[in-house]
Amino acid sequence: MDLNIDPNGIQPETANPNLVLTKVLSSTGMAFTNLGYQDVAGVMQHTQKDGWADGHNNYDWGQSNDWSIYYDILRNNKFVYERAEQLGYDLQKGVSLVMKSMVFGLITDLFGDAPYTAALNADEGGDENMFPVFDKQRDIYLGILADLETANTLLSKNKNEYNSTIEAADIYYQGDPVKWRKLANSLRLRYLMRLSVKEPAIAKAGIEEIAGDPTNNPIITTAADDANMPSWTPVYDVSESEYRRIKMCQTLVEAMRAGNDPRLGVWAKRVEIPIVMDETLPDGTDKIEDGKRYISPDILSKKGLTTADISLNPDYVGIPPSYTAPAAYNLSPDVNQAAFNPHVSWLSDMYRTFNSPLLKSRLLSGSEVNFILAEAAWLGWSLPETAETYYNNAIKASLETWGVGDAYADFIAQPGVAYDGTQKQIIVQKWIASWQAATESWADYKRTGFPELHTGPMAIKAAVPVRFYYMLSERNLNKTNVEAAMENLEETPYSQSEGANSAWSKPWVIQGTGKPW
Repeated sequence: MDLNIDPNGIQPETANPNLVLTKVLSSTGMAFTNLGYQDVAGVMQHTQKDGWADGHNNYDWGQSNDWSIYYDILRNNKFVYERAEQLGYDLQKGVSLVMKSMVFGLITDLFGDAPYTAALNADEGGDENMFPVFDKQRDIYLGILADLETANTLLSKNKNEYNSTIEAADIYYQGDPVKWRKLANSLRLRYLMRLSVKEPAIAKAGIEEIAGDPTNNPIITTAADDANMPSWTPVYDVSESEYRRIKMCQTLVEAMRAGNDPRLGVWAKRVEIPIVMDETLPDGTDKIEDGKRYISPDILSKKGLTTADISLNPDYVGIPPSYTAPAAYNLSPDVNQAAFNPHVSWLSDMYRTFNSPLLKSRLLSGSEVNFILAEAAWLGWSLPETAETYYNNAIKASLETWGVGDAYADFIAQPGVAYDGTQKQIIVQKWIASWQAATESWADYKRTGFPELHTGPMAIKAAVPVRFYYMLSERNLNKTNVEAAMENLEETPYSQSEGANSAWSKPWVIQGTGKPW
């Protein structure tokens, strides 16, 4: 009698890998969006919170971050791969390698050295599997690139040549192997560019090979092929409280206002009641008239404020990074909760719904790929197009992604937006385009120092962090291997009393580069 078999359950030995694949894809989409919309968006000054803001605005993460959700995804993904291998399903194998690469890439981007080779093997027993060593960050990146090359081959057949399908399970591409192959090669470009400073020969050769042979290495170049997950999955907390907590950051708002960026009106609302400070007004004036709040200069001093504590923007107003009292910014009439602050921009209404066609988990885009190629061409590498062409294509793809493609001609012609031949401009525009995908702009910031970000008075350190802390449970249970990984981190003046396991200690990929500070 098989007492341990659930007659109503699915047995791993016979399960179709598609049953788990959807979970892998949806969990990955939610994980990336949670980072790119929440705390990493705060790090990269896309957004700020006006309440419960310590982690988001000020990087106060309790000296511990959690990677368990990412390893949970990888365990499920391992099942998909192993079952696909048993069944001879090359399509599922290729997709699984792409997802493995994406998630391990995220882990090493966030933390540095991490369990990789010996990870996911706890069911095999033995101390080496129960307490895995941490692979060096360089080796993880190289392993990812090798897996993606294998995926490129596995996904190279026509759809009708595969002996399996993933149409119903695939919430990214509905079973299209061509688009999955493009994603595999586009991820190769992402991680090759990660290595561009520390391993320039590897990065140069790899990017030139991919860009120079689109037949054998197709990539994502337009918004139509973006790796997205639709909004039916409850990624966003659309409760009234959470919706009104997250506001645009002043850093991003001012960068976009400078270029009359048409995406700003898609992502945020215009400020409901602008502030007008008029020196001709009698002292003590503070009134709302014709939809504007008029104040006399003395009002600020009476409230113990300066001009740095207000914005006179007539259209969009963001909260400064790590601001002392974000709930009170810009003369908020509700200093306790900022629930009804009419003097800062709220996010667009689509961020309180599930059904906006623009509300998606954004994993990799044609815009990102074109920005990577623009930077590679700027470095002088041999690519089919110029840096300017790729740069223009990147901006065009981003505008199309957000439904404002018709504004491209006017936008790209503006001073400050028109290509000026600098790496700074490429990365700053890529940072803007990475809205909702802030993990990518964080990696670029660490590598290049752009955009030039400055912390505010409430940040726990006077610089933007460059990694997540190793989680407390891992430090307790796998102490020897965690301590070995910590020895590979480079302490900086900002590490201070935290020691090696600091969010301001540098992982291998930026050691010796002089970046980002």
